[in-house]
Amino acid sequence: MECTIKWLDGMSFIAETGTGHLVAMDGAPEAGGRNLAPRPMELMLAGAGGCTAFDVVLILKRGRQDVRGCNVRLEAERTESDPKVFTRIRFIYTITGRKLKPEAVERAIHLSAEKYCSASIMLAETAEITHDFEIVEAD
Repeated sequence: MECTIKWLDGMSFIAETGTGHLVAMDGAPEAGGRNLAPRPMELMLAGAGGCTAFDVVLILKRGRQDVRGCNVRLEAERTESDPKVFTRIRFIYTITGRKLKPEAVERAIHLSAEKYCSASIMLAETAEITHDFEIVEAD
């Protein structure tokens, strides 16, 4: 896996991933940025959310659960001083489907958190991570 970061101007950067995808990043105005794109730490949080959502949907589908939607909201706290690492992250899942078994959803989240989601497992080295979920019955 690889990624190349190119400085554009001010505090704006573009990342090109090894698979050829582009991601813009920018800093806050008080740090010289123009607030045109997410901050790098926001992308780390988004990456962890995307990683676990991918896992949960895949695990539920493989378990023959009728999953129709998966939203993950992350609430994070960081230290006040540099390096401003994450200290707490709360993952809040809203899983939509038909007749989803709560134990299957809980198992999928647990497997993601403990075995499959590399991003959240790395973040757990500095942050206390919690998981909550709700199931919404699909129409």
